[in-house]
Amino acid sequence: MIPLDPTPHPIDTLPSRGNASDIALLDQDGSVTFADLERMTGQIAARLAALGLPPGSRITSWLPKTRLACVLPLAVPRAGLVHVPINPMLKRAQVAHIVADSGAGMLVTQPGRRETLEAGDIGGSCTLVLEADLSFEGAVLPPSTADTDTLAAILYTSGSTGRPKGVMVTHANLWLGAISVARYLAIEPSDRVLGVLPLSFDYGQNQLFSTWAAGARYAPLEYLTARDVVKGVARTGATTLAGVPPLWVQLLETAWPEDVARQLKRLTNSGGALTLPMIAGLRDRFPEAQIFPMYGLTEAFRSTYLPPDLVADHPESIGRAIPFAEVLVVRADGSRADAGEAGELVHAGPLVAKGYWQDAERTAQRFRPAPAWARESGMAVWSGDTVVADAEGLLRFVGRDDEMIKSAGNRISPTEIEDAVLSGGETREAVAIGVADPRLGQAIVVVARGDGTREAELRARLRRELPSFQQPQRYVWRADLPRNANGKLDRSALKAEITA
Repeated sequence: MIPLDPTPHPIDTLPSRGNASDIALLDQDGSVTFADLERMTGQIAARLAALGLPPGSRITSWLPKTRLACVLPLAVPRAGLVHVPINPMLKRAQVAHIVADSGAGMLVTQPGRRETLEAGDIGGSCTLVLEADLSFEGAVLPPSTADTDTLAAILYTSGSTGRPKGVMVTHANLWLGAISVARYLAIEPSDRVLGVLPLSFDYGQNQLFSTWAAGARYAPLEYLTARDVVKGVARTGATTLAGVPPLWVQLLETAWPEDVARQLKRLTNSGGALTLPMIAGLRDRFPEAQIFPMYGLTEAFRSTYLPPDLVADHPESIGRAIPFAEVLVVRADGSRADAGEAGELVHAGPLVAKGYWQDAERTAQRFRPAPAWARESGMAVWSGDTVVADAEGLLRFVGRDDEMIKSAGNRISPTEIEDAVLSGGETREAVAIGVADPRLGQAIVVVARGDGTREAELRARLRRELPSFQQPQRYVWRADLPRNANGKLDRSALKAEITA
């Protein structure tokens, strides 16, 4: 198992336990060894440093998971600059916002994407550079000696609740996140990790870093359908797959050759809770795989994970703190919540980001000093999420304060309603929303995937399982539910539509 080294280093010096000749990257152009990766990182860093941009200048990249896109997260910080990856699923207006908001000095992209931009999208202070112009050749810049508290990247949220906001992460944040995840997932140099998540997503970028920290092989995959993922697992010999709940739903609806399904030994989930039927389906479909449910905040990268041996007995838990994180359950008055008592999840420790880029007001709301009784001092992330810890210290997610449904004097977790709706198999995906109601304050509306033919069966089951105040008043059936750029269900878009 990878040593749990608490000493942060510049992220571009990410260690591997493999040999220099071992393969670090397997893509459509072939393979890249760790020695090649070091050389390529130094070459791109040297080319960026030669541009003469002031230290800390922002370099945006709007690329699919190409070889350069995999190298830039290491090369940009090595050059003393700040990497701002843009999700390739975003469109020109969103790209223009991120470029302008970050004050980027450069945008790296491809010809096809460049052609979608309109006049004024990229200001005069930002240079547009095509991917092909940053070839892997020339001088090699040595590893960085930057202070590990130096800003290394700005990760923009998906923007489902408004315009994307940039989370500022340091070399130490990225380094310790990589070591933490490589450690608790027990990634070995022999592992092959299939990268289906966007590299602009903190979950996806960490998968790249933690794989290389463990000396393992990363195989990026661009996919259109779940069938493409099955083929990717087979082609690369993948042992590890990370996803979000909507992807698992699609993968469970897709045929898998038994030998391909059995080669997966590690499944990780974040970006939403796994339902009981989903866990059962994953166990049945991938019998050799350990399941790692996880809970994360972009503002602190990740907070908790549930060890696979506890999933069967605690399927609704988000687990305990990951290495280097202190996770607290805090009452409204700032004191420690008792076991079984709901409170706000507060994340303290060295994984906490530096705040939101050029947004002091929202930074002050979310980043506040840790409670005096916390083990870790300094700034903490006050998540706004409500959780409950059991007697064993395992956490259960209740909901976000701004998503709670207030009906007939009751505070109702949409997660609880969704879990109940999904538990019977009448639908595979559902989102519970509170809508204004003159009598109740808010009524529960469920938007579900399907044609509605099993609605009567679903209503009858929930009348048996849920109290009257938790009964959905209305169901809206859709052939598919909208997703944001990171593949998560777009709750905000659905709520805006349903409540309009």
